[in-house]
Amino acid sequence: MNMRKSEDLKRILNRIDGRGYKAYKDCAGIYDFSFYTLYIDHVQGDPFASPSKVRVRVNQDIAGFPRDSYKSKSREIGLRDYLTREFYKAIKKYAKLRRGSGKSGLIAIDTPQQEILERSSCFVNDEWVEVRFVVGLPAFGRRISSREATAIFFDEIPKIVNRSLIYEALDSKKMYMHIKTNEDADYARGILKKYNLVSFIADGSILPRASGIDPRPLTKGKVIPFVSTESMRVEINLPNSGKITGMGIPEGVSLIVGGGYHGKSTLLKAIQLGVYNHIPGDGRELVVTIDNAVKVKAEDGRRIEKVDISPFIKNLPFGKNTVDFSTDDASGSTSQAANIIEALEIGTNLLIMDEDTSATNFMIRDHRMQELVSKDKEPITPFIDKVRQLYTDYNVSTILALGGSGDYFDVADRVLCMVEYQAYDYSKKAFEIAGKYKTGRVIEGGECFGSIKPRIPLKGSFNPSRGKREVKITPKGLKSIDFGTHRIDLGAVEQLVDISQTRAVGDAIYYAVQFMDGKRNLKEIVYSVMNDIYKKGLDVLSPRPSGDYAMFRGLELASAINRLRTLSVQ
Repeated sequence: MNMRKSEDLKRILNRIDGRGYKAYKDCAGIYDFSFYTLYIDHVQGDPFASPSKVRVRVNQDIAGFPRDSYKSKSREIGLRDYLTREFYKAIKKYAKLRRGSGKSGLIAIDTPQQEILERSSCFVNDEWVEVRFVVGLPAFGRRISSREATAIFFDEIPKIVNRSLIYEALDSKKMYMHIKTNEDADYARGILKKYNLVSFIADGSILPRASGIDPRPLTKGKVIPFVSTESMRVEINLPNSGKITGMGIPEGVSLIVGGGYHGKSTLLKAIQLGVYNHIPGDGRELVVTIDNAVKVKAEDGRRIEKVDISPFIKNLPFGKNTVDFSTDDASGSTSQAANIIEALEIGTNLLIMDEDTSATNFMIRDHRMQELVSKDKEPITPFIDKVRQLYTDYNVSTILALGGSGDYFDVADRVLCMVEYQAYDYSKKAFEIAGKYKTGRVIEGGECFGSIKPRIPLKGSFNPSRGKREVKITPKGLKSIDFGTHRIDLGAVEQLVDISQTRAVGDAIYYAVQFMDGKRNLKEIVYSVMNDIYKKGLDVLSPRPSGDYAMFRGLELASAINRLRTLSVQ
């Protein structure tokens, strides 16, 4: 497409003023605005439809970002995240409130929250800086308002670009703090394996959040910074922050215990979200967890498709098979077993679990219940009898928060106790109690964990069409995706944190279909998708440039596929 001058856009807008909304289609194209290039990639067909997709590209001889601000992938992602946030702030400052019908006058960009994620909203390289956003082309009724559109393109957007995409206009100290925070977190996560750790919580971290629906750090009342126990304190040396100390959680089986409201779940939540980096001031900047950790919970009612849950559940009444177990309405125990096996199938090395969201009969069967209901009448092998085998057989560690069963002392490597939001190493005390008060329960897990059986998804079970549209995939909030005529419920996939991840996951399911040849198993298919994204970027998921994708993990993609109710595997 040939580049036109900005004056050409102004002439088009003047010509179509007052006409029917579809005349805005004439505006699609590329325009030279002297200090940046404007791309109008997609024009909405109606003022009430999804807003138009727009890009701005500023050459580096004008933008002027130093090479060291994006010299590595980690720094590049940090800078891209920062510029997206600055562009959003500039919109709030310079864009007027919506005016006219529907989405008229809207200027919006994908808005990051506490996490620093790779996004398709901004790109930086040696040649240019590009930002992608949306514009609601103005109309009154369904008649074009060129006056308002001209104000957007020739007044508001130039001010927003000048304020957010020019290095000299930005606070370089804050920008580099953002970049270095991201780089330090990536580095810390990258060296966990070197220290045989699965997670690290820096001394001084602020773990509590403002509320259950506000992920910002708690600032009101008594806020207690995290302090490591001496026995688990480690020192690491970061490229920007230098030497820091904190609590390292080693591989193996770790328990987090303590009374109610003393911080068990708060610590666990910080650990599970340590797979992501966080912005400066979040409080969890240096809380990092290995990147393939999975939070697992019970999930009543979910569909399960031919999952081998026999390591946990077998000998069901009436001979029902559990080697390739299927159900449209899983119980708490069967869903939790399937969630674990599915995570193992994709390749996790850390399970994160909370007693509060687990099925009781899946977690423990005490001595008295063993006496009352003999093993030959109980299909479930509780997690307590498999947790060590997971580590010895598959090198899969577990971090478990609990407050109701001391039987787990027998299988733990360490026991942390939270007392008034402070961590204490109670391992020695817990092991002494375990030695003094024998549970009397019989171990029911057998000699080994069991096999993890790969499954091959069948292409024909993925139909994204709806009505006249061949492909209709839409996120419905953070935790669900409409895939064709079916809704994928991701309510139990707790490590999804951004709706832009959900949107990308939905489109990635459709992208994955091309790899479904009847031979590749689910893990191979997921790895093929992620490999293409790592090589080519999130743009591979969309036929046109999209600014509202955020990076997700293969684990979340697999979780979504497993929850598609039409999924069929062999």
